[in-house]
Amino acid sequence: MELGPPGGSGPAEPGPRLRGLRGADAAASASSLSRFGAEAGCRASAVAAVLPAGGSGERMGVPTPKQFCPILERPLISYTLQALERVSWIKDIIVAVTRENMETMKGIIQRYQHKRISLVEAGVTRHRSIFNGLKALAEDQPNCRLSKPEVVIIHDAVRPFVEEDVLLKVVTAAQEHGASGAIRPLVSTVISPSADSCLDHSLERARYRASEMPQAFLFDVIYDAYQQCSDYDLEFGTECLHLALKYSHIKAKLVEGSPDLWKVTYKRDLYAAESIIKERISQKVCVVMDTKEDEEHVGHCLEEMLKTELNHVKVTSGQDLQQIILEQCYNFVCVNVMTSDFEETQRLLNMVEESNLSILYPVVVISEEQKLRESLRQGTTIISALIKERNSGLIGQLLVA
Repeated sequence: MELGPPGGSGPAEPGPRLRGLRGADAAASASSLSRFGAEAGCRASAVAAVLPAGGSGERMGVPTPKQFCPILERPLISYTLQALERVSWIKDIIVAVTRENMETMKGIIQRYQHKRISLVEAGVTRHRSIFNGLKALAEDQPNCRLSKPEVVIIHDAVRPFVEEDVLLKVVTAAQEHGASGAIRPLVSTVISPSADSCLDHSLERARYRASEMPQAFLFDVIYDAYQQCSDYDLEFGTECLHLALKYSHIKAKLVEGSPDLWKVTYKRDLYAAESIIKERISQKVCVVMDTKEDEEHVGHCLEEMLKTELNHVKVTSGQDLQQIILEQCYNFVCVNVMTSDFEETQRLLNMVEESNLSILYPVVVISEEQKLRESLRQGTTIISALIKERNSGLIGQLLVA
């Protein structure tokens, strides 16, 4: 088994120094842990996740395995890891990767400063990769920080948009029923062709569901199932819930998943994933100004106008910038009262650089100089356009004249 980067010997903060557990993050984390404890009734250290990431991306038709394909210049798997790292009650994340891609994966962990990650060698099939990950959690090896969890989450490395509420639902259900998985309604009707390629019969779509990820299991349930399953299952099977039913006699509780649990499978899915990521990060903006100014200050007017365009708008002073960056705000507008007053903008730029925020996402920083309030609406339109059109990082200065 390969461990993650040096220094990652225990539960740590995900992302490059962006989510230190203090202020709003500490409150959010405490809330998550409290909610998890109340609803799932288990310790925060009792949950681990296994991600099979040994696929070759054959269906995508590109030379790079899809989990390593770049989206906004960042590998797809890094987004998935970050989604899991944001969930503070997941103690360990095991990634099963092929031997030839082991160094690539180590490089991703180091560059994006992922924490709580351990690497194991993938098997030749999906089930064998998952089994290798479970073995790493089951083995109590000397000098190994991993320990057997109560519940294990199995998730795909190429499903980057999983949210904490779905993870919580499947873990809670797994504790109660032994196994659980997310499902979605079928989009297309499933038909069975005959040997001569004619329609034999079709299934009533309303009665069936598509099995998605994440799935969660009591660790002993799924590990025992993998220990018993046949070589045929390991070679050709894909459904973990079926193994729990077949070998551990556990009927999984099915949980309705959200529409964004889809799996990046084809090349066109990369463009769809990029569009979703752009949309999400374009909805957060921080207006940096002197908050002691009166309500007629141009920054307050800008705030009200931006709220009609974006979902999350915050106003802060330069003294509170560090906390805003810890909360992973992706876009910043500095309102400078005088043309020469560039100190706040420079301070913000320094903080963004030190936090490595722009490694995770393109960051837009706009410096706006107050001149005429009548031109503010036009300036707001330009700001919104710049934030949403983020093909690369942008630092600009907007003069409202």
